[in-house]
Amino acid sequence: RAVESQSEGQCAPVDSLWRRYSEFELLRNYLSVTYPHIVVPPLPEKRADFVWHKLSADNMDPDFVERRRIGLENFLLRVASHPVLCQDKIFYSFLTQEGGWKEMVNETGFQLKADSRLKALNATFRVKNPDKRFTELKHYSDELQSVISHLLRVRARVADRLYGVYKVHGNYGRVFSEWSAIEKEMGDGLQSAGHHMDVYAASIDDILEEEEHYADQLKEYLFYAEALRAVCRKHELMQYDLEMAAQDLTSKKQQCEELATGTVRTFSLKGMTSKLFGQETPEQREAKIKVLEEQIQEGEEQLKSKNLEGRDFVKSAWADIERFKEQKNHDLKEALISYAVMQISMCKKGIQVWTNAKECFSKM
Repeated sequence: RAVESQSEGQCAPVDSLWRRYSEFELLRNYLSVTYPHIVVPPLPEKRADFVWHKLSADNMDPDFVERRRIGLENFLLRVASHPVLCQDKIFYSFLTQEGGWKEMVNETGFQLKADSRLKALNATFRVKNPDKRFTELKHYSDELQSVISHLLRVRARVADRLYGVYKVHGNYGRVFSEWSAIEKEMGDGLQSAGHHMDVYAASIDDILEEEEHYADQLKEYLFYAEALRAVCRKHELMQYDLEMAAQDLTSKKQQCEELATGTVRTFSLKGMTSKLFGQETPEQREAKIKVLEEQIQEGEEQLKSKNLEGRDFVKSAWADIERFKEQKNHDLKEALISYAVMQISMCKKGIQVWTNAKECFSKM
């Protein structure tokens, strides 16, 4: 929904509009390619993973769809609060234009800028001088993903045990109610105690739904780990291109020197050809040297440009990574504290239920 007031003469933007999950994916892909140095916020899961097994894993389940809607809204809020991404025109169009938005994205040609997976894999294994900071960042993202995955699995096991405890209270309630029917003198006390147990057992669904909300907050940072690795991969590609350009420049300089001096330092097909079919004429050699000198000049300018681009990327990426870490520390701290407060509240309710039951038993 648009909140900015429009000046006179401008058409008011639509009050609200519909977007499919695939459109959110398109927007995020565009942002990832256009801003490679930024840790782009992740989308919520399309299908339920790390779900507690008593809850539905169906991606059409209304509760899951609502949780995903909240996750998509959170994604938009993350982008809107980012100092760079919030100013993107395509993002603004996503929020304000009913139709023609996909065409606008495709016209940017961002798909052509996307790096192939094969090239990224090649860069990972062939970079000779990787930046230690980005190598450490890759390890950090792997550890972050591993720790949060483990935390989500532990949380699912705790939820399972908690569910069992609440269902035991449900059984207590049923037994006390049945018992009250055959014990006239103790009937009222047993009936009241059973009622407290039933109310406590029935509250488990709301509690686990609230727990799932905290689990979704953890999942967001599980998916953020991949966004961090994407920045690392982009840096590897830039470093790989830089090293290839430097290697090509060195090779051309060597060729130029060999032609100028008439000596061949390394074995080459060209050297063998010269021996078999005779040396080149001075005019041919001069022409080749001239072409190589032009290529060397272009290569030096290209290398200088790539070095500058690499330094700018590192500076921008590191600033955004520091911003991300600060955000992560704040969010996870709040989520874990809220989760602990919720657990304490649940325990207090349990104590109160048994205190109430004790009073019911005492009056019998």
